[in-house]
Amino acid sequence: MNTPSTRSLRSSTPASYADEAMNGAESALDSTRQLASQVIGKASEKVRDLGFGAKDLASRGVDVASEAAAAAQKQLSRYADVTGRYVSQQPVKSVLIAVAAGAVIAGLLVAARRRNRL
Repeated sequence: MNTPSTRSLRSSTPASYADEAMNGAESALDSTRQLASQVIGKASEKVRDLGFGAKDLASRGVDVASEAAAAAQKQLSRYADVTGRYVSQQPVKSVLIAVAAGAVIAGLLVAARRRNRL
């Protein structure tokens, strides 16, 4: 009674099923490895591109900050020149303004201390 159908049933042993499952698992693992490799490659390219973009952005930020600092320095220099001229032209008035400003600041400090003690 060795018909072809019984022979195929006999050759389909648990070991052959295990081999087929192992081959399928290895194939799936290889596919997963290839896909992971492709994803990592693409991610590396994106990270590299982002790095170049970040460097460019940082460079532009430094340039803008440097220009702003230079403009602020020029403005402060102008204010210092104008103030110096005013003080040299009107020294008594300048001293009185400075004394008044000092008194206001001292008054604010005293009031703030009193408020903190309460």
